[in-house]
Amino acid sequence: MSTSLFAVYGASGCGRSLMPLARAQLQSQGIAASQLVFIDDNPSASVVNGHKVLRYAEFLQTEAPLRHAVLAIANSEIRERLAKRCLEDGVAPWTVADANIVIMDDVDIGGGAALSPFVTLTSNIRIGKHFHANLYSYVEHDCVIGDFVTFAPGVKCNGNVVIEDHAYIGTGAVIKQGKPGLPLVIGRGAVVGMGAVVTRDVPAGTTVVGNPAKPFQKV
Repeated sequence: MSTSLFAVYGASGCGRSLMPLARAQLQSQGIAASQLVFIDDNPSASVVNGHKVLRYAEFLQTEAPLRHAVLAIANSEIRERLAKRCLEDGVAPWTVADANIVIMDDVDIGGGAALSPFVTLTSNIRIGKHFHANLYSYVEHDCVIGDFVTFAPGVKCNGNVVIEDHAYIGTGAVIKQGKPGLPLVIGRGAVVGMGAVVTRDVPAGTTVVGNPAKPFQKV
């Protein structure tokens, strides 16, 4: 009898970082590492870090009653397109989380999340689909995070913050705590630069940098 097939979609840096977490998660459930593969649309090798690399069509053709994939794609727009394609083809979104992450009270996370080591999610948090939280990131209390949001390593998202769909928060960025009923809002598709300190709302589609964070001005 065939068993479910699991995949990390993307065999580049993000995917290679997620693969050990995915493998350990399956092993803790008694699922063999042989049921775990990479998907890559332009593979440079047939095996990467001990796992087969399949093109998407090959993944769909592999005999399995169920297929699951976590999307290890940093670009959120591409991530959304791939999520739609997987949904249409019956590939279920798969959440991969390291064993040492901390999740406290009343935290709701949409499908397909990628939660790296040392991530902390405290209490009363709502997170949308296909969220990426990289190493040492945290989300404090009473935050709402949309779909396809990406946290680079070391993001500090303090309480009462709203982050809308497709926002990207750069490495080491700090987001100031909002107020109950008056959250600090980072708009849809906004980009917060590496090391930025966000002290006020960021409009949709805006890139901010610096301390305090201000709109990026091209020279």
